[in-house]
Amino acid sequence: MELIDFLSETQANVRAQMLGGSPFAELAFLDIVTRHMADIGMTFEPNECNFDAKIGNANLRLSGYAISDEQDQLDLFVSLYGGVDSLTPISDSETKTAVEQCLRFLTLCAEGKMASKLDPSAEIRSLAEIIQAVYNDLEQIRVYVITDKVARSKSFKTREIGGKAVRLEVMDIQRLHRHLSEGKPRDELIVDFNEVSGSALPCIFVPGEGEDYGYALAAFPGEALRLLYEKFGARLLEANVRSFLSVKGKGVNQGIQNTIRTDPGRFMAYNNGIVIVADEIHFGKTADGGIGISWIKGLQIVNGGQTTASIYFTKRKFPDADLGRVRVPAKIIVMKEQDPAKEEALVSDISRYANSQNAVRQSDLSANKPFHIEVERLSLSVYCPDGVSRWFYERAAGSYNTMLTRDGTTPARLKALKEAIPPARKITKTDLAKYINAWDKKPDIVSMGDQKNFMRFMDELSSDESANKIPSKEDYKLMVAKAKIFRDTHKLVRPMFRAGQVNVAIYVVSLLSDRLGDRLDLMRIWNRQAVSKELMAQIETWAHEVNNNLLGSADGRLLSEWAKKAECREVILGAKYTPIAVGIPEVKYK
Repeated sequence: MELIDFLSETQANVRAQMLGGSPFAELAFLDIVTRHMADIGMTFEPNECNFDAKIGNANLRLSGYAISDEQDQLDLFVSLYGGVDSLTPISDSETKTAVEQCLRFLTLCAEGKMASKLDPSAEIRSLAEIIQAVYNDLEQIRVYVITDKVARSKSFKTREIGGKAVRLEVMDIQRLHRHLSEGKPRDELIVDFNEVSGSALPCIFVPGEGEDYGYALAAFPGEALRLLYEKFGARLLEANVRSFLSVKGKGVNQGIQNTIRTDPGRFMAYNNGIVIVADEIHFGKTADGGIGISWIKGLQIVNGGQTTASIYFTKRKFPDADLGRVRVPAKIIVMKEQDPAKEEALVSDISRYANSQNAVRQSDLSANKPFHIEVERLSLSVYCPDGVSRWFYERAAGSYNTMLTRDGTTPARLKALKEAIPPARKITKTDLAKYINAWDKKPDIVSMGDQKNFMRFMDELSSDESANKIPSKEDYKLMVAKAKIFRDTHKLVRPMFRAGQVNVAIYVVSLLSDRLGDRLDLMRIWNRQAVSKELMAQIETWAHEVNNNLLGSADGRLLSEWAKKAECREVILGAKYTPIAVGIPEVKYK
């Protein structure tokens, strides 16, 4: 897909998330981009936070944020959305201005001067208080400018705020296109060992004749791994397993840190090493004239994320640590598979077996569970009541765009395909887990974010035999109806509140299920491919009440954090609400 076509499709996705209010298009675009970044491991669970103010003589701006579970890493987002339909450049001066406005907010938070200037009832006040409280313990801070235009520079020189290094990056439409159109987040990760370690990396290479992969064995210099993590961060970690790799593990990571500081020469002997998948590998001359790896394209670490991150953070915390003597055993798997679905299956299998010594369940890594395979098959065979259109279940990352490229061989066919299966009817694995768990009255789990919610969903599929059954056509139609309810609720709620819209939507869907349950005719929603205006009016009424209850019970805590608690679920679902209105077509009245 060409960049201009991708821009048009992205703007169509933005419009699909909107009810028609252009002032909120910027938040819809931010949601699309930051959710993708979270899915591929570039950031953590994103939260919207539309803040634009002038404090003294300083203009401050913040569109969203993400904080790691350990509260040691912080990402801040600033959106520069233009709603453009043609490839439009954005100057470095404009992106730098946005960066500066965000950095001023960060600086005031770090200095403890921000929170007191904000409304105590606003979520931005809670965020400012958290940043102030954890700032000294932050080990990584990044500011991302998000734009639908084409930026000249994709990153800027690292800045120092309050003694902390702050990385500055731009995610523009061009960079987003490289990620999404090819369906492989690895594409950006090109590693030149002549740059990171001075020469080609010595290795033993086995081409794997007749196999769908080749492999190499090597010893990575510790300093090279540190540089790679500094440059790419969490993007180095394969998205399927990133949620289970913690930088602050108490056992393994402490041992890694101690070895680096006290006995770096023994690191190779003590460490199990890392496992890497890559798309391409090229060879050159090593320092001693032998053959080695010159550069790797599409590098991603599927096992050894703790080792890699620990090396980086140990050097940050203890600058005198000698990484020059550290070597890390590495197995590099070079992918040959051309089919995206088969490639993802192979990467998932490599991840699963490489991580078998860790607390990573087989279900956590599998897009190839019978459940997901059957939902995909049903999405390809079950048509909407009009007999023409379908929903699309994206079991393998990027398979929707692959389908458009494969089947849309002419402009007319591509147009017809997009009309029959528009982007608004694409459902990913994490989407489906979110819709089902929200309907199953688990709003606290869903509020933990896409990856953790998916992990819990997969755990239940593995542990509950009844939940692991192969879904029927009727089951599939009910899933789509739940998806429609969730998406329409989210669209409705988005412009209603200044913050916490996602959490309100999640809890409203759970409340709807709790109060109506089997009395709600989901099949009617499938048959009409729509939620009635009467039901949406009821949802709107309850959304206001849920929002008030969330804010009242949060007691000054960040709404996004409070919503993750089981206590919050009990409070919200146990509260009193306006009785269900009469005359709602989907409701079976007693």
